[in-house]
Amino acid sequence: MTLDYEKPLWEQSVSPIGVDEAGRGALAGPVVAAAVILHQDGIPMGLNDSKKLSPNQRERLKGQILNSAVSWAVGIIDAQRIDTINILQATFEAMHLAINECICNVGNVESVHLLVDGNRFARHEQPHTTIIRGDGISPSIAAASILAKTTRDHLMKHRVHETYPNYGFDVHKGYGTARHRAAIIQHGACTEHRLSFLSNILPASA
Repeated sequence: MTLDYEKPLWEQSVSPIGVDEAGRGALAGPVVAAAVILHQDGIPMGLNDSKKLSPNQRERLKGQILNSAVSWAVGIIDAQRIDTINILQATFEAMHLAINECICNVGNVESVHLLVDGNRFARHEQPHTTIIRGDGISPSIAAASILAKTTRDHLMKHRVHETYPNYGFDVHKGYGTARHRAAIIQHGACTEHRLSFLSNILPASA
Protein backbone atom coordinates (compact mmCIF):
# COMPACT_ATOMS: atom_id res chain seq x y z
CA MET A 1 0.00 0.00 0.00
CA THR A 2 1.39 3.38 -1.02
CA LEU A 3 0.32 7.02 -1.13
CA ASP A 4 2.08 7.58 -4.45
CA TYR A 5 -1.22 8.40 -6.17
CA GLU A 6 -2.75 10.43 -3.34
CA LYS A 7 0.18 12.61 -2.26
CA PRO A 8 0.65 14.56 -5.52
CA LEU A 9 -3.07 15.34 -5.53
CA TRP A 10 -3.15 16.49 -1.91
CA GLU A 11 -0.13 18.71 -2.60
CA GLN A 12 -2.20 20.44 -5.30
CA SER A 13 -5.24 20.75 -2.99
CA VAL A 14 -7.05 18.12 -5.03
CA SER A 15 -9.08 15.47 -3.24
CA PRO A 16 -8.59 11.90 -4.50
CA ILE A 17 -11.74 9.80 -4.70
CA GLY A 18 -11.11 6.07 -4.57
CA VAL A 19 -13.56 4.03 -6.67
CA ASP A 20 -14.07 0.26 -6.79
CA GLU A 21 -16.82 -2.34 -7.25
CA ALA A 22 -17.95 -5.68 -5.88
CA GLY A 23 -20.04 -8.42 -7.44
CA ARG A 24 -19.12 -8.00 -11.07
CA GLY A 25 -18.56 -11.74 -11.59
CA ALA A 26 -21.52 -13.06 -9.58
CA LEU A 27 -24.43 -14.97 -11.12
CA ALA A 28 -26.98 -13.19 -8.94
CA GLY A 29 -27.52 -9.99 -7.02
CA PRO A 30 -26.47 -6.43 -7.74
CA VAL A 31 -23.15 -4.96 -8.69
CA VAL A 32 -22.15 -2.47 -6.00
CA ALA A 33 -19.64 0.36 -6.35
CA ALA A 34 -18.25 2.66 -3.69
CA ALA A 35 -16.51 6.03 -3.80
CA VAL A 36 -14.46 7.31 -0.86
CA ILE A 37 -12.58 10.50 -0.02
CA LEU A 38 -10.18 9.65 2.79
CA HIS A 39 -8.94 12.28 5.21
CA GLN A 40 -5.20 12.49 4.66
CA ASP A 41 -4.57 12.64 8.40
CA GLY A 42 -6.94 9.80 9.25
CA ILE A 43 -6.20 6.84 7.00
CA PRO A 44 -7.16 3.57 8.75
CA MET A 45 -4.33 1.12 9.30
CA GLY A 46 -4.52 -2.21 7.50
CA LEU A 47 -6.34 -1.15 4.35
CA ASN A 48 -6.02 -3.68 1.55
CA ASP A 49 -7.88 -5.33 -1.29
CA SER A 50 -11.11 -6.47 0.36
CA LYS A 51 -10.69 -9.98 -1.08
CA LYS A 52 -7.47 -10.37 0.93
CA LEU A 53 -9.15 -9.49 4.23
CA SER A 54 -11.23 -11.67 6.51
CA PRO A 55 -14.89 -10.75 7.12
CA ASN A 56 -13.99 -9.49 10.60
CA GLN A 57 -11.15 -7.36 9.23
CA ARG A 58 -13.46 -5.89 6.59
CA GLU A 59 -16.11 -5.02 9.16
CA ARG A 60 -13.57 -3.41 11.48
CA LEU A 61 -12.10 -1.34 8.65
CA LYS A 62 -15.54 -0.44 7.36
CA GLY A 63 -16.34 1.19 10.70
CA GLN A 64 -13.08 3.12 10.68
CA ILE A 65 -13.61 4.27 7.09
CA LEU A 66 -17.15 5.50 7.78
CA ASN A 67 -15.99 7.33 10.90
CA SER A 68 -12.95 9.03 9.37
CA ALA A 69 -13.70 9.60 5.68
CA VAL A 70 -14.34 13.10 4.39
CA SER A 71 -17.11 11.63 2.23
CA TRP A 72 -18.30 8.27 0.93
CA ALA A 73 -21.18 6.77 -1.04
CA VAL A 74 -22.28 3.55 -2.70
CA GLY A 75 -24.06 2.89 -5.99
CA ILE A 76 -26.16 -0.23 -6.55
CA ILE A 77 -27.36 -1.63 -9.89
CA ASP A 78 -29.71 -4.61 -9.79
CA ALA A 79 -29.75 -7.82 -11.84
CA GLN A 80 -32.46 -6.66 -14.25
CA ARG A 81 -30.49 -3.56 -15.16
CA ILE A 82 -27.34 -5.69 -15.58
CA ASP A 83 -29.19 -7.92 -18.04
CA THR A 84 -30.44 -4.87 -19.92
CA ILE A 85 -27.20 -2.94 -20.40
CA ASN A 86 -24.53 -5.66 -19.69
CA ILE A 87 -22.29 -6.01 -16.67
CA LEU A 88 -19.54 -3.66 -17.82
CA GLN A 89 -21.92 -0.76 -18.40
CA ALA A 90 -23.77 -1.57 -15.18
CA THR A 91 -20.47 -1.44 -13.30
CA PHE A 92 -19.71 1.99 -14.75
CA GLU A 93 -23.24 3.15 -13.91
CA ALA A 94 -22.85 2.01 -10.29
CA MET A 95 -19.50 3.80 -10.10
CA HIS A 96 -20.97 7.03 -11.46
CA LEU A 97 -23.84 6.87 -8.96
CA ALA A 98 -21.37 6.46 -6.09
CA ILE A 99 -19.05 9.19 -7.37
CA ASN A 100 -21.82 11.72 -7.86
CA GLU A 101 -23.28 11.13 -4.42
CA CYS A 102 -19.85 11.20 -2.79
CA ILE A 103 -19.14 14.59 -4.35
CA CYS A 104 -22.63 15.85 -3.47
CA ASN A 105 -22.17 14.83 0.17
CA VAL A 106 -19.19 17.12 0.70
CA GLY A 107 -19.46 20.82 0.09
CA ASN A 108 -15.97 22.13 0.81
CA VAL A 109 -13.99 20.26 -1.86
CA GLU A 110 -13.08 22.49 -4.79
CA SER A 111 -11.34 19.91 -6.96
CA VAL A 112 -11.35 16.12 -7.13
CA HIS A 113 -9.58 13.40 -9.09
CA LEU A 114 -10.96 9.88 -9.44
CA LEU A 115 -8.68 6.91 -8.71
CA VAL A 116 -10.44 3.93 -10.27
CA ASP A 117 -9.56 0.27 -9.83
CA GLY A 118 -8.89 -1.59 -13.07
CA ASN A 119 -7.98 -0.52 -16.58
CA ARG A 120 -11.33 0.64 -17.97
CA PHE A 121 -13.72 3.40 -16.98
CA ALA A 122 -16.58 5.32 -18.55
CA ARG A 123 -15.65 8.98 -18.88
CA HIS A 124 -16.91 11.22 -16.09
CA GLU A 125 -16.93 15.01 -15.89
CA GLN A 126 -14.18 14.70 -13.26
CA PRO A 127 -10.65 13.65 -14.31
CA HIS A 128 -9.65 10.10 -13.53
CA THR A 129 -6.74 7.66 -13.37
CA THR A 130 -7.27 3.92 -13.74
CA ILE A 131 -4.95 1.71 -11.69
CA ILE A 132 -4.63 -2.01 -12.35
CA ARG A 133 -4.93 -3.88 -9.03
CA GLY A 134 -5.40 -0.49 -7.44
CA ASP A 135 -7.22 -1.96 -4.45
CA GLY A 136 -3.89 -3.39 -3.31
CA ILE A 137 -1.93 -0.20 -4.04
CA SER A 138 -4.01 2.89 -3.25
CA PRO A 139 -5.57 3.34 0.21
CA SER A 140 -8.41 5.33 -1.36
CA ILE A 141 -9.30 2.48 -3.70
CA ALA A 142 -8.82 -0.11 -0.96
CA ALA A 143 -11.31 1.78 1.21
CA ALA A 144 -13.81 1.81 -1.67
CA SER A 145 -13.21 -1.90 -2.20
CA ILE A 146 -14.05 -2.60 1.44
CA LEU A 147 -17.23 -0.50 1.43
CA ALA A 148 -18.44 -2.04 -1.82
CA LYS A 149 -17.76 -5.58 -0.62
CA THR A 150 -19.31 -5.19 2.84
CA THR A 151 -22.37 -3.42 1.44
CA ARG A 152 -22.97 -6.14 -1.14
CA ASP A 153 -22.30 -9.00 1.29
CA HIS A 154 -24.83 -7.55 3.74
CA LEU A 155 -27.47 -7.30 1.01
CA MET A 156 -26.88 -10.87 -0.14
CA LYS A 157 -26.73 -12.36 3.38
CA HIS A 158 -29.86 -10.64 4.60
CA ARG A 159 -32.35 -9.12 2.15
CA VAL A 160 -31.67 -11.47 -0.77
CA HIS A 161 -31.17 -14.66 1.29
CA GLU A 162 -34.26 -13.98 3.40
CA THR A 163 -36.34 -13.51 0.25
CA TYR A 164 -34.91 -16.58 -1.54
CA PRO A 165 -33.58 -18.97 1.15
CA ASN A 166 -33.34 -21.99 -1.17
CA TYR A 167 -30.21 -20.76 -2.98
CA GLY A 168 -27.73 -20.29 -0.12
CA PHE A 169 -27.04 -16.64 -0.90
CA ASP A 170 -25.91 -16.11 2.70
CA VAL A 171 -22.96 -18.44 2.01
CA HIS A 172 -21.85 -17.83 -1.60
CA LYS A 173 -23.22 -14.27 -2.04
CA GLY A 174 -24.44 -15.10 -5.53
CA TYR A 175 -21.17 -16.36 -7.00
CA GLY A 176 -21.07 -19.48 -9.14
CA THR A 177 -20.19 -22.14 -6.59
CA ALA A 178 -21.18 -25.77 -7.10
CA ARG A 179 -23.89 -25.39 -4.46
CA HIS A 180 -25.31 -22.33 -6.16
CA ARG A 181 -25.30 -23.92 -9.62
CA ALA A 182 -27.05 -27.00 -8.22
CA ALA A 183 -29.71 -24.80 -6.60
CA ILE A 184 -30.32 -23.00 -9.90
CA ILE A 185 -30.79 -26.32 -11.68
CA GLN A 186 -33.15 -27.52 -8.95
CA HIS A 187 -35.21 -24.38 -8.39
CA GLY A 188 -34.71 -22.39 -11.57
CA ALA A 189 -33.75 -18.72 -11.64
CA CYS A 190 -35.21 -16.14 -9.27
CA THR A 191 -35.56 -12.40 -9.83
CA GLU A 192 -32.12 -11.80 -8.31
CA HIS A 193 -30.39 -13.90 -10.97
CA ARG A 194 -28.68 -12.34 -13.96
CA LEU A 195 -30.28 -14.33 -16.75
CA SER A 196 -27.58 -13.27 -19.19
CA PHE A 197 -25.07 -15.12 -16.98
CA LEU A 198 -26.96 -18.42 -16.86
CA SER A 199 -26.86 -19.68 -20.45
CA ASN A 200 -24.49 -22.53 -19.58
CA ILE A 201 -26.64 -23.58 -16.61
CA LEU A 202 -30.18 -22.99 -17.87
CA PRO A 203 -29.93 -22.64 -21.67
CA ALA A 204 -33.61 -21.78 -22.01
CA SER A 205 -33.09 -18.66 -19.88
CA ALA A 206 -30.51 -17.11 -22.24
